[in-house]
Amino acid sequence: MDMRIEQLINAKKKSKMTYEQIAEKSGVNLSTVQKVLGGKIASPRFETMEALEKILLAESGVPENVHTREISIGNQDFKTIIENNYFYQDKTMFIKEWWESGDVVTLITRPRRFGKTLNMSMLDYFFSNSIEDTKRLFENLAIWKYKDYQKLQGQYPTIFISFASVKGNTYEMARQQIIQEIVRLYRNNQDLIECDFVSEKDRDFWSLVGYDMSDAVASNAINFICELMYRKYGKKVIILMDEYDTPLQEAFVDGFWDEITVFIRNIFNATFKTNNYLERAIMTGITRVSKESIFSDLNNLKVASITTAKYETAFGFTGDEVSSSLEEYGLSALNAEVQKWYDGFVIGTKKDIYNPWSITQFLDTKILDDYWANTSSNMLIDKLIREGSPDIKKKFETLLDGESVDTLIDEEIVFNLIDKSESAVFSMLLASGYLKKTELLEGAGMRKKCRVAITNTEVMHMFKDMVKRWFEGSNTRYNDFIQALLNNDLKYMNKFMNEIALNTYSSFDTGKRPSEYAEPERFYHGFVLGLIVDLAEKYQIKSNRESGFGRYDVCLIPKDKNNPAYVLEFKVYDSDVEAGLDDTVRNALNQITEKQYDAELINAGVEADKIHHYGFAFQGKKVLIG
Repeated sequence: MDMRIEQLINAKKKSKMTYEQIAEKSGVNLSTVQKVLGGKIASPRFETMEALEKILLAESGVPENVHTREISIGNQDFKTIIENNYFYQDKTMFIKEWWESGDVVTLITRPRRFGKTLNMSMLDYFFSNSIEDTKRLFENLAIWKYKDYQKLQGQYPTIFISFASVKGNTYEMARQQIIQEIVRLYRNNQDLIECDFVSEKDRDFWSLVGYDMSDAVASNAINFICELMYRKYGKKVIILMDEYDTPLQEAFVDGFWDEITVFIRNIFNATFKTNNYLERAIMTGITRVSKESIFSDLNNLKVASITTAKYETAFGFTGDEVSSSLEEYGLSALNAEVQKWYDGFVIGTKKDIYNPWSITQFLDTKILDDYWANTSSNMLIDKLIREGSPDIKKKFETLLDGESVDTLIDEEIVFNLIDKSESAVFSMLLASGYLKKTELLEGAGMRKKCRVAITNTEVMHMFKDMVKRWFEGSNTRYNDFIQALLNNDLKYMNKFMNEIALNTYSSFDTGKRPSEYAEPERFYHGFVLGLIVDLAEKYQIKSNRESGFGRYDVCLIPKDKNNPAYVLEFKVYDSDVEAGLDDTVRNALNQITEKQYDAELINAGVEADKIHHYGFAFQGKKVLIG
């Protein structure tokens, strides 16, 4: 059901208005009101929705006009937000918390759209001695209560560099984009080379920094500009590096991991380890990339990931901050629904963290919708699950059912091994915010066993949409297969299933030459995920997640017991004991009988003559159903 319609239905319940009253106040025909609010029109006209929202959302506690601060969507410049009195949650106490930690190099990992860039911008305006008139930006904020920090403000040369736009799909392009960021840094500090203390040797190196610079020059470029800043101001430099891992994630997806890690490791070594002119540094990103990959030389690195109890409330909105924001915008009546949709992120010991992007979007539109989950292509997450092992897909079935799973979680992400390790996949999902830790089961240090679940309603929608897209397109015939299954049309089930396999099979292939069993398993476990998503309204999909190697069984249990039930057994052809796919189908059907699934379904209230058995036999991309 459309989310806006669902919101209107909930609003009607709260308003206690009759259909007639809604029709009279909105000007919408009574019959149309009844159909829309009864969920019988999939895509109502825009004017109809607008008229109903105007009445029902106001009646349920969403006022049309409340005088509040403007919300500047996507604005990540601290100065602009404060000067224009745009909506802002005060995070300036992060400055004090970080400074008093005394850590030389800090890596903070948080999911995307979690306020990382805005906080880095805040730090830049607070510490930088080259930006004029910044004191006034902080005078009405929490940090200004502390005299020592009033004196600290504006006292350090500061470098703010971001890799957020480094998304090249080849090594050459990604390297060039990093070079461009370094060149921009030099261009913005052109005054340094004009200083009297600059020698000819200094000018020679400066002239080497350009779009065609060598790796050796690029590696030392940030270190060198820190030296010039130190010589000019007599103070060491604060370095702020935002989204450090963006090029690394892109490199993993597009296949140039080894090249980019060597290049970035050399830059980081010269910038953060052998830099005698470094005062403090912060790096932000989504993941903590393994030390062996790029941080092998950094023994001064302090990491604050989402599982550590440090800077817990500095990024993201707390429950109290969300409640006060909803109150400011006259939306307190929707607090419970907002919590269901957007709460669930766990940072350290804090379990009521919201992503700021969804909350600010909701405050602006007053409509519950998928905001955070749709702000990127989710390409890496899609790849990891779609190409993941059968065991990963089995656990994902459990997650899509709204349950939790137990898994090992690694603090560090080893990207070049991620497609070989279940724990690495779930660690990536947790670090990226798609999963939340509900319980620490055992372990300490870098590797822990945790219970995890899908973060919230919004993320659940994202995952379901992702699975649907695996089988979308005019060539897959997936919907045709579902219809043939529900009509018990074996001929067309075979026809459409083979077309689906032909057109989508390769998308589940890792390209790593899996065994004759593992390759079909990747496909049909993905297919079962599609069934779970597509038939969720009419069927409970129950699978035997402990099935043996090369086979798998699934029950489709109707929620309306007047509808038919289905037992599906998936089996890979075994040339050692089976003459052909007909034998494989026969063995699959025998397995259904031996496991006595019918008794379980009958006990659940399904009539025996409404239970249908199907054996699916796989040999490569070829499928036979019987």
